[in-house]
Amino acid sequence: MACSYLGPCFLLICSLLALFVSGSQIQRTSLPIISFDEGYTQLFGDDNLVMYRDGKRVHLSLDERTGSGFVSQDLYLHGYFSASIKLPADYTAGVVVAFYMSNGDIFEKNHDEIDFEFLGNIRGKDWRIQTNIYGNGSTSAGREERYSLWFDPSDDFHQYSILWTNSQIIFYVDNIPIREVKRTESMGADFPSKPMSLYATIWDGSDWATNGGKYRVNYKYAPYVAEFSDLVLHGCAVDPVEQFPRCDNTESSQAIPTGVTPVQRIKMESFRAKFMTYSYCYDRVRYRAPPSECVINTKEADRLKSYDPVTFGGGRRHHGKRHHHSRSSHAEVISI
Repeated sequence: MACSYLGPCFLLICSLLALFVSGSQIQRTSLPIISFDEGYTQLFGDDNLVMYRDGKRVHLSLDERTGSGFVSQDLYLHGYFSASIKLPADYTAGVVVAFYMSNGDIFEKNHDEIDFEFLGNIRGKDWRIQTNIYGNGSTSAGREERYSLWFDPSDDFHQYSILWTNSQIIFYVDNIPIREVKRTESMGADFPSKPMSLYATIWDGSDWATNGGKYRVNYKYAPYVAEFSDLVLHGCAVDPVEQFPRCDNTESSQAIPTGVTPVQRIKMESFRAKFMTYSYCYDRVRYRAPPSECVINTKEADRLKSYDPVTFGGGRRHHGKRHHHSRSSHAEVISI
């Protein structure tokens, strides 16, 4: 192993990284992984959806003809939903890969949504992750957050998960919570509360996904292929014809997280302080005062203000070189 030839400091780094990786693997194997046919159906894309490994791995592709996607066969009211995803490599500007929950097909004017969106980039620039939530059609409010990552998501599979309960929503990357949304009384119906389906899609978001539409999908590099495996649907399935139940009797599982543990909170705060590049909670242009559900963290606020003083601090924009966090920095990874 390469680590064995390095100094004590790097040996410690390798040991902790191994522990971090093993924690993610435990989470993957503790929950039932289903095949595509057991839990999903094709949404669109014809032959741009291809199954492998007896339906345990699915490829979604985008080309000049169409994107592609799949959707869960059932609606769910709360639960834990997860997939291991490997994103397309090379030039991916304008490409959007989404792993999300929604009920927009049922509640067209007051839908709920919980989103992971992966936004492509030009060659040499990193993929970015965006998370968002909507409740009761509150699309005008906007609760977006965006992040860079400490790894290249096109090099290998990484696990992306959503925990949704009556009181909280938690987004995870490789079992590390990156965002926690706690339901507050003032949020009212803005907190997602109606049964939703789980979706995975790849599509052309050229109009907005990369630098506000400056860089578009270049189909010279197509097909763009997103790979999905380790599909987990662990929640309360709801019959859309019947009255929506409360799901109080959902079968519990020790493998399902119930919240953010103290150790996970340290990791989450470290991630957010280093890798978050946008949060609506700190956006002074959109909101004079943070929305009521926001929990302000001074480290997050200071980093975002230095990153973009106009949006996050009300100051003048400076054109000097911004500080860039490299994925290759061991110091960044180890504190996660």
